Amino acid sequence: MDAHRLVRDCIKERPEAQRQLYDEFSEVMLGVCYRYTKSIMDAEDVMQEGFIKVFRNIGQFKFEGELGGWIRRIMVNTALNYLKQNRNYQSDLSFFDNGMHPVSDDNPDVKLLARDLADLVRQLPTGYQTIFNLYAVEGFTHVEIGKMLGINEGTSRSQYARARGLLITWLEKQKEEHNKTATYVRP
Repeated sequence: MDAHRLVRDCIKERPEAQRQLYDEFSEVMLGVCYRYTKSIMDAEDVMQEGFIKVFRNIGQFKFEGELGGWIRRIMVNTALNYLKQNRNYQSDLSFFDNGMHPVSDDNPDVKLLARDLADLVRQLPTGYQTIFNLYAVEGFTHVEIGKMLGINEGTSRSQYARARGLLITWLEKQKEEHNKTATYVRP
C-alpha cells in the first residue's frame, strides 16, 4: 500500500481509495474502539464516527508519522468523546481520589491470552478502563491523560493504580480457581 497515494486519493474523495483505507485499518481500529466500550455495537458506532472524522480531516495528515498511528489517535479521541456524551457511560466515567484502599504492586504469575486480559479490562469500571487503556495500551503519559480527560495527573495515576490493582486481584482469583480445578482429578 502506497500511503502517500492513498491519502492523496482520499483527499480527492475517491470512493475506491476511501474503501481501501477503511479495509486496511478497520479491523485494527475496531479493536481500539472496543477497548474503550462495553459492547461491540458501541465499538462499531465509535469506529464509524472515527472514520467519518478521518475522511473529513485526511488533508491534515502530514506524513510525520505512520498513517495508522494518526488514525488510531482519532479513534481514541472519538472513543473518549463517545464515553463523555453517552448516557450509558457517563455515570461510570467518574474520576475520584477518595474511598478506595491502596493497591498492591505484586504481579500475578498467570499466563493469559491477550483476549482474556482484554475481557478483564473491559469489566473494569469505565473510568478505570479508560485510563488503563490510555496509559498501558496506548502509551500516553499521565500528564497527557489528565489533559485529555480534564483531570489532574495525580488522579490519572491513582485511577491507573486502582485499575491495575483490580486486575491483579481478579487474576490472582482466577489463578486460585484454576489451581483448585487442576488439582482435583477423578480416580
